[in-house]
Amino acid sequence: MKKRYLVIFFLLGFLISSSSSADVAVSDPRSVVDAATDRVMTIVRDARNYYQDDPEKYYLLIKSELDDFVDFRGFARGVMGRYASSTRYRELDKEDREKLKGQLDNFSEVIQESLVRTYSKGLLAFGGARIELDTTPDIDLKKTKVSVRQLIYGENGEPYEVVYQMRKMRDGSWKLRNMIVEEINLGQIFRNQFEAAVLENNGDLDEVISGWISEE
Repeated sequence: MKKRYLVIFFLLGFLISSSSSADVAVSDPRSVVDAATDRVMTIVRDARNYYQDDPEKYYLLIKSELDDFVDFRGFARGVMGRYASSTRYRELDKEDREKLKGQLDNFSEVIQESLVRTYSKGLLAFGGARIELDTTPDIDLKKTKVSVRQLIYGENGEPYEVVYQMRKMRDGSWKLRNMIVEEINLGQIFRNQFEAAVLENNGDLDEVISGWISEE
């Protein structure tokens, strides 16, 4: 089971990569995913020539791809679940609302850093992967939430099915909010981990956030 999770998380970096902001704004979500995959896989292939001497360069390049495309705040809020819900927010007084906003900001940064640092290394093993985008059925661009399906072929020839859950933002860009690999929902896994950590820390969200470590 652990090996299965490693494969999933190794795939994560290029599954949540990006194209430029201008391209994202005018493209449909499927073309965004397709172009994004090409961009990040180029980084992965090139990194084999310098990673051992300059890993920070690689991390920064991957991070730059994630920053413009992944809705880290939205993802972090989903992971926090009921603790960062609109219902809970409305129940709080002004001081506690500001505290919750700060906690969400902090957790967004923690999620971003942990994913980039922990899983970028594994991407190097997938530099030669064959990737196919599912072009059927058509996507309804009138919707603000859509799913894009992709098949990624490993060395054994069997594909991994990946579903990108995309959301249209106010500026018209499409950003990744969650992903599912082989029917394993990444956001749900993290939410379960967060919920368990809150219980272990007697409801102290600051303690949970400061001690958050993604599954390796």
